[in-house]
Amino acid sequence: MKQTNISVFIPHYGCTHICSFCNQKTISGHSEPVTEKELESILEGQLENLKDSGTKAQIAFFGGSFTAIDRDYMIRLLSVAKRYTDAYPEQYDGIRCSTRPDCIDDEILGILKSYGMTAIELGAQSMNDEVLTANRRGHTAQDVRRASRLIKQSGFELGLQMMTGLYKDTEQYCIDTAKEFIALHCDTVRIYPTVILKNTELGRLHESGVYDSFTFEQTTRLCAKLLDMFNKAGVAVIRMGLHASRDVEQEMVGGVYHPALREIAESILYLEKMNAVCEDGGKYVFYTDKRNISKIIGQGGANRNALSQRGISFKIKEEKGTDFRAERIG
Repeated sequence: MKQTNISVFIPHYGCTHICSFCNQKTISGHSEPVTEKELESILEGQLENLKDSGTKAQIAFFGGSFTAIDRDYMIRLLSVAKRYTDAYPEQYDGIRCSTRPDCIDDEILGILKSYGMTAIELGAQSMNDEVLTANRRGHTAQDVRRASRLIKQSGFELGLQMMTGLYKDTEQYCIDTAKEFIALHCDTVRIYPTVILKNTELGRLHESGVYDSFTFEQTTRLCAKLLDMFNKAGVAVIRMGLHASRDVEQEMVGGVYHPALREIAESILYLEKMNAVCEDGGKYVFYTDKRNISKIIGQGGANRNALSQRGISFKIKEEKGTDFRAERIG
């Protein structure tokens, strides 16, 4: 059974701070919060598609800080969502939201539980207080720890979101953040390399020459490292990089944005595996599942070219269910 999200955006609504990187209209493509009637229309409109494709969906409230919006408005949206998860459990099998770490307490978790919320994602962004302060987040790393424990104790799936390359950030800070996420026993993670947008504080810092984010090469290698860490810890990385968007492409002035960022990171990990098992000058057959072939070859043949520098050549044979297996043939 395929799984997806039906994303419902509530841009900026409920946000208590304007963070250094944030321009929600550009990121989400939405500027106004959804109404109840619009939500009903969205969910009703997706029913036939979900039935026909055999897909289950979670109703996902993203874009703002869901638990900080007007309480009555939040409950009205939850009531609509619950009506659909109750009526169509084969199509809508859960509700999730994203929010700030300092907008979680026992009372709000009780409300979310009563309306069938199943997963809560926290926009942690970093577990380094210097980075959080520099980027005007308005919460601390300790807020993330406290909220994460409450969410897990209340029986919700915990998702944590991190950014790389923020103002005052370092690669080591990002690795330390990933280690903390793993220690908090999160179920899912989203990794967002910083995109510097016009009309944001980061945009102004970038324009003045005070700040620049990590380079593309730094970012892809760091994302590969983070992906490897989370994979080994059994944490699902459910998103890497912003979704493809014309608005982002038009408004970005720096940072890293690539629609195939995850595939590039995975390709780096495959190159590491190939380098580890291949001897200079060897000829090999690599066996792998069909879905991994492009990652083994690399973007634009990058991995094939890298191995050729060591005199290594290879061909690929499809082997269903296999991640990677190498056989030397010459």
